[in-house]
Amino acid sequence: MKRAIILLVLAAGVQLVAQDRTTITVKKTEVGKETVIVTAVPQGASDQAKASIELNCNKDASSCKAPEPGTYIMVRLPKNWGMYDCSNVDLYAATADPDKDQKLGEYCVVEK
Repeated sequence: MKRAIILLVLAAGVQLVAQDRTTITVKKTEVGKETVIVTAVPQGASDQAKASIELNCNKDASSCKAPEPGTYIMVRLPKNWGMYDCSNVDLYAATADPDKDQKLGEYCVVEK
């Protein structure tokens, strides 16, 4: 009985930190002196000009990569998770399983 309660609590905890996954298309990546800025559009956005997002990361961070244009999976992290003081996201290859595969990078997301 005690094990069942522990498993139930763990399952509920996993649901609380569930991650929001979105397929995005990276349009361009700019590498500056200190930052990497990625311009992307969520898949299925009705007005792509208004729905564009910007991913930023500190160039010297180990989890900061400059992705090539293409399709990726963006996973929004729960509030107060991640290395930046903003809404944090992890980026994965389009064919990756975020639950199993390694992330390509971690970014601060700014929705325009």
